[in-house]
Amino acid sequence: MEITPQPAAPASLRQRSALRDHLIRNQSMKRVLITGGAGFLGSHLCERFLSEGYAVICMDNLITGSLDNIEHLFGREDFLFMNQDVTEFIHVPGRLDAILHFASPASPIDYLELPIQTLKVGSLGTHKALGLAKAKNARFLLASTSECYGDPLVHPQPESYWGNVNPVGPRGVYDEAKRFAEAMTMAYHRFHDVQTRIIRIFNTYGPRMRLNDGRALPAFMGQAMRGEPITVFGDGSQTRSFCYVDDLVEGIWRLLNSDEPEPTNIGNPAEMTILDFAKKVVELTGSASEIIFKDLPMDDPKVRQPDITKAKSILGWGPTVDLDTGLRRTLDYFRGKVADERDQPAAKAASAVPKG
Repeated sequence: MEITPQPAAPASLRQRSALRDHLIRNQSMKRVLITGGAGFLGSHLCERFLSEGYAVICMDNLITGSLDNIEHLFGREDFLFMNQDVTEFIHVPGRLDAILHFASPASPIDYLELPIQTLKVGSLGTHKALGLAKAKNARFLLASTSECYGDPLVHPQPESYWGNVNPVGPRGVYDEAKRFAEAMTMAYHRFHDVQTRIIRIFNTYGPRMRLNDGRALPAFMGQAMRGEPITVFGDGSQTRSFCYVDDLVEGIWRLLNSDEPEPTNIGNPAEMTILDFAKKVVELTGSASEIIFKDLPMDDPKVRQPDITKAKSILGWGPTVDLDTGLRRTLDYFRGKVADERDQPAAKAASAVPKG
């Protein structure tokens, strides 16, 4: 899949005017800036903060995010979308109570297509967002990743594990961008006394994932519903742990409102092999698709399972949505997306028929 970058210019005069209007309309409310807010996770966070009574500013340059994820929020006086690249200067007038930095390509197909942008948003973007948090005296939460652990030699992975990462491999652009972002975040906390939080996110799934983003769940479901072979890399013995998006968002909310500045794992510790996961998707969809095997990509982690002892202890958090329930909810969403795919060729053909 080819991804066409769509870099956004710094805030236009119209956007600055919209920001001032948003401030005036919501001056009595808490305000949060969510970078990457039109993405899979960011859009769910926009909804959560709106439900908690916050005025939300959603920033995204739409490289991998989509307006489809947030269009139902347009028209709300407490919601504002900014089409901007977070690596550029960020101007937000008035108060900001919190900044959640979720901007970044996050799937292998994205960060392999966009390696420079991935490194820039993890470095320059994090720096810009932290600088804004410092200026506004806002609480800052960094979306980090279990990829900080690389191909781990410790299992399951606790926050104290420093990881096993190849810094110059193809996945290094994402792994090291996030590791640098963590270091920058802790530096702002220690040197500038910014209230920072770091979440290490493990595999998460749910509605609004992109059907063709290359991750295991959307790939398997898309292939199963189209009747295509299910592609498993390696022999399928590598393991993952899948957390439903609602559980993740709850963990993020609790971490932001905690007093914990050090990295915290949030994920579901229920571990399974990729082959078993593929079989479960085939069973759930009722597909006749066969499972085929291809070579394992370079530096693909052999195991992935969070140790969530810390999250349980300091946040009182643990996953509540079981895999079968989460997969059924996600399947309902993807069925609509596959149906849209099927309708598009018919619509194009119809529009090409000469009229008159």
